[in-house]
Amino acid sequence: MPRVTQAISFLALICALPWLGSCSLGKGTGEVHSDRLKLGNCWDGVYDMGPDFFAGVPYHESFQIRIQRGGDIQEVSDGVSILVDDVHAVRGSMLGVPLDVGLAPGVVPPGRPIRATASPPMVHLALYLHNTCHEQNSTLYAVRGVITFEKLFNGDPNETSADERLTTAVFDVMVGDPRDEPAQGGDIPEDKLSRVTGWFRFYFQRGQPGQPFP
Repeated sequence: MPRVTQAISFLALICALPWLGSCSLGKGTGEVHSDRLKLGNCWDGVYDMGPDFFAGVPYHESFQIRIQRGGDIQEVSDGVSILVDDVHAVRGSMLGVPLDVGLAPGVVPPGRPIRATASPPMVHLALYLHNTCHEQNSTLYAVRGVITFEKLFNGDPNETSADERLTTAVFDVMVGDPRDEPAQGGDIPEDKLSRVTGWFRFYFQRGQPGQPFP
């Protein structure tokens, strides 16, 4: 399955590594919804994920969050992957502030030139429907939108304070497949984008990986 981005995919694999014991397996609550989700020949209509698995892993300054239906491996599940580039910057002055969500710098379809971005977003989101649409590429990436963190885990796997381990946020993004960008350059056509909204709340809990390494 082709991957459009490496940043999100790389961190999504960290929780599968057997030697890393700092992935969270805590229960949480949340919602992922679209009034009309469009994904190739697989889905065109209302989509409600019904997530019941919430995981996160700190990695240097970043924090990768996985909101998913079921606790199976990502490759056979429906879920949302959210990557926060700099936890400390967000916690420092941006809690409660809508943050831009978009593609990471350098994430472009194969063969397309990299476009310079003066102020790249520090939060990136991908929606994957590997269970619902397992016969085709089933990952859509947020190209614009916002996420607001009211609380964000401080990134310390050994943190004992419950308040410091809490992450809660709401998001409202437009997702699409970057390969739908016009060959001559430009943005993905509006008719190929889908609005996805959601919220989540969970506590980081250090534990064993969420699933065995295949």
